[in-house]
Amino acid sequence: MSDNSPSTNHLKPQQLKPQQLKSQYDELGYFVVRDYFSAAEMAALREVILTFHNAWKSDNLEFYKEVAFNSSLITGSEYLTDDNRVKLFNFISSPKMMTLIDTVIPVNASFMNTQLFFDPPNSELKDFWHRDCQYDHDIENQKKAITETQVMHLRVPLFDEPGMELIPETHKRWDTPEELDVRNEENGRLSNENLPNGTKIKLAAGDVLVFSADMIHRGIYGLDRLAFDILVFDSQSDFSDHVDDDCLPNAVLLKEIDNPKIYLNTIYAKKN
Repeated sequence: MSDNSPSTNHLKPQQLKPQQLKSQYDELGYFVVRDYFSAAEMAALREVILTFHNAWKSDNLEFYKEVAFNSSLITGSEYLTDDNRVKLFNFISSPKMMTLIDTVIPVNASFMNTQLFFDPPNSELKDFWHRDCQYDHDIENQKKAITETQVMHLRVPLFDEPGMELIPETHKRWDTPEELDVRNEENGRLSNENLPNGTKIKLAAGDVLVFSADMIHRGIYGLDRLAFDILVFDSQSDFSDHVDDDCLPNAVLLKEIDNPKIYLNTIYAKKN
């Protein structure tokens, strides 16, 4: 199933209604805004991300060729200069991004991490269904995470791509027996099998997709995708230990960030 609803597929920045977006996120677990970023904004972001990506690939070539489908810690100091880190921090906490973040998490939203998703060079690797929380929790704690914590992705594709497939409403309900078997590869099922009720959301450069990390989802490989993901959490959920210190701005960089609130919330949470 493809997402063709007018409220999502054709929503433009000038049509933004935060309460409408919040209602859709609460109900379905996601929303998408089309043409949110200008060509100039995308070109500037693409330049920084490609600088990271090329350096990261060179440094992790064997891993990249054999098993990789994403990288993380994009805002860290290993592959980017301070100037480029500031550009990235300012993009993440820009008024446009904060409008979306504050819509879902209006109080003390906190920066968690960044990821970059690409097509795996190893063609044997297939797109796979998962909930992010399954990598940290057993089944019972996954059920708890769905109801008690809030982590969201903001996905910004750098190029046009096949996008994502999501199963709406799974951010607030547990798996069906079939869904659980597929994402855990149990009872002879594989995690890349098609599931009923999946909604495919094709993305273009300039779009932004906001979705719950806890819903059942998968990226769709193809078209040499390169998608920049920002992860944000509710500060009442204790995820500060998951945040790499090097991915946060230091005292010097904080002074160069126009709106550092989202990073200061994380720094405060890590200290307390």
